[in-house]
Amino acid sequence: MANTGNKINRYGLVGKNISYSFSRGYFAQKFTDMGLDNHSYENFDLQHIEEFPEIIRHTKGLMGLNITIPYKEEVMPFLTGIDDTAKQIGAVNTIKLKGRELIGYNTDAHGFQKSLEPFLAKHHGSALILGTGGASKAVAFVLGQLGITFRFVSRNPIHTQLGYKDIDKDILQQHQVIVNCTPLGTYPNIKQKPALPYECLNKGHLLYDLIYNPAKTAFLLEGESRGATICNGLRMLELQAEKAWEIWNG
Repeated sequence: MANTGNKINRYGLVGKNISYSFSRGYFAQKFTDMGLDNHSYENFDLQHIEEFPEIIRHTKGLMGLNITIPYKEEVMPFLTGIDDTAKQIGAVNTIKLKGRELIGYNTDAHGFQKSLEPFLAKHHGSALILGTGGASKAVAFVLGQLGITFRFVSRNPIHTQLGYKDIDKDILQQHQVIVNCTPLGTYPNIKQKPALPYECLNKGHLLYDLIYNPAKTAFLLEGESRGATICNGLRMLELQAEKAWEIWNG
């Protein structure tokens, strides 16, 4: 945990194995740029979500939190209230503290939608969502709002989900948008990628990876080499961070 001295307004990120965190560096720079010397942002690296109440109890001056893998769903029972959009999504990535109240929000949806829209074309009517964790729920919510049909792809598919072995040329032709919500390809394991028949991709596809480090994952490079449009998760993170700041100070 970072040494925050006598900071008055404290914020932070709750997750597991989050030394790589984008958020801490982003907000540290934001506070410097805004001249907010009495603000700090730190990582709360938890091995189990049961440790969460201790963070709330013992962190003086805590104003807001971001939540990341793997706790976007697990944190919800600890909250005193949940925003309607976060309820619909079924995942929380932002918490505002107000007295004894802990109110959960989801800013992933905002960040994903605003970063995705510039890349969408008329033929992008159907999508594959790779992964079924908390972030994938926000992606599904946004796609539904945009009128884009979707199927989940999972290593252990249930109900109407697809397994990776189910993905073939026909499936890829039917789904021109592919969103990677898995951690495969994240630094330092940059050679990893979801198991797809990449040779079936073409210039009509849009590949979006929620990962931002590296800027071009193996997943995105496979798409780019076949003429597909690609986008990583950096802009999404920036947008969701600014939305969180708006919620904390609104």
